Amino acid sequence: MSAGFSVREALGQDDRDACFAVRRDVFVVEQNVPQEIEYDVYDATAVHVLAVREDGLPLGTGRLLHGADAAGKTGGDASVGSLGRLAVSRAARGLGVGAALVRAIEDAARERGLKAVDLHAQTQALGFYERLGYEAYGPEFPDAGIPHRAMRRAL
Repeated sequence: MSAGFSVREALGQDDRDACFAVRRDVFVVEQNVPQEIEYDVYDATAVHVLAVREDGLPLGTGRLLHGADAAGKTGGDASVGSLGRLAVSRAARGLGVGAALVRAIEDAARERGLKAVDLHAQTQALGFYERLGYEAYGPEFPDAGIPHRAMRRAL
C-alpha cells in the first residue's frame, strides 16, 4: 500500500471488470479509441494489474503480454514482455498510480523469466516512461489515430 492505494494482479472476474471499466473511461471515453479495438483477443491470456483505492475504487490498470502473445509485438523475441493498456483514471493522475502499475507489470515479467519489457507509448507519455527507465526506439507511428513510439527497458 502506498499513498492510499494498492496494486495487485487482477484475480477473478470482478477485478477484470474493474480493469476494463478503467480502460473504457480512459481510452474509449476520454481518447475516443473505438471500443472494438480497445478490447482484443490478448485480454484473455494477459496478466492484468489493477490499482485500487483503500475503499476499493479502481484507479488504474495495465496488462502484460508474454510468450507467443508478446512475441508478435516485440519483434519475435519471446523473452521480452509487452506492457500495454496502461490507464489511470483522471482523478488519480499525479498520485504515483501509473508508476506503481508499471513496476507491478515489470515484477510480473520478472516472475515469468522475461529479460525486458517493450511498450508502445503515446508520444505525450514518453517523458513518463523515460523517468521509469524506458528508452524509445524506432520511428513514431499511429495507433488508434494517436502518435506512438516503441520503448524498451531491460529488467
